[in-house]
Amino acid sequence: MTASEPAIRVRGLTTRFGDQVVHDNLDLEVRRGEVLGVVGGSGTGKSVLLRTIIGLNRPASGSIEVLGHDVAGLGGAERRSLEERWGVLFQDGALFSSLTVAQNVQVPLREHTDLSREVIDELTGVKIGMVGLPAEAAGKYPSELSGGMRKRAGLARALALDPEIVFLDEPTSGLDPIGAAAFDQLIRRLQRTLGLTVFMVTHDLDSLGAICDRIAVLVDGRVLIVGPMETMLRETHPWVHDYFHGPRARAAYGA
Repeated sequence: MTASEPAIRVRGLTTRFGDQVVHDNLDLEVRRGEVLGVVGGSGTGKSVLLRTIIGLNRPASGSIEVLGHDVAGLGGAERRSLEERWGVLFQDGALFSSLTVAQNVQVPLREHTDLSREVIDELTGVKIGMVGLPAEAAGKYPSELSGGMRKRAGLARALALDPEIVFLDEPTSGLDPIGAAAFDQLIRRLQRTLGLTVFMVTHDLDSLGAICDRIAVLVDGRVLIVGPMETMLRETHPWVHDYFHGPRARAAYGA
């Protein structure tokens, strides 16, 4: 794909669970190298959209292209090859509780590569340091970590294969304001250093203002509007206006 083509292109996406329609003819494009924040009210399908793009949910109709490939049309080795080009941080890290941090980070390396144990161990240390964890965290289990450290460990695993896209599902949820701000700064620094495309589901107004290049708002099963924060602040749709001009918005960035 060329640099001008979107990293992710969603067209006419309809997602339903039984009689419940979550997405209704949804369109969205994510540009290469941007941080896109996805927001919406409870039940609007933000996390479902993320999971559908990476293939964990099967859409009823529509098309999804990631890095120039039709996700639904791939299988076997082609599918695995594409999956190696993205990383995912689920809520709270979604670490394997019976594995240490190092072992969690090594899961994708062992599954997708034929690297030697020595090289995998070296790469693991690099990834753990890259997300700001101390070296001694490598031998700890998830239950021995704070919430913020678990998220960083999950991010290290998401970065294990040097992906081009990182999907983040509520990355600052449950963190105190200082921890959340530090995690925002980490994401932005990694995005710029590694040239990542970041697809971030969030409700955190501070994150939206601090690190997102554009914001996509989900309303009534579709993307209502996409644009930078300035566009959101001018939008007159009731939900968007209330979200970006309410009391929490004023506390976050003086709206």
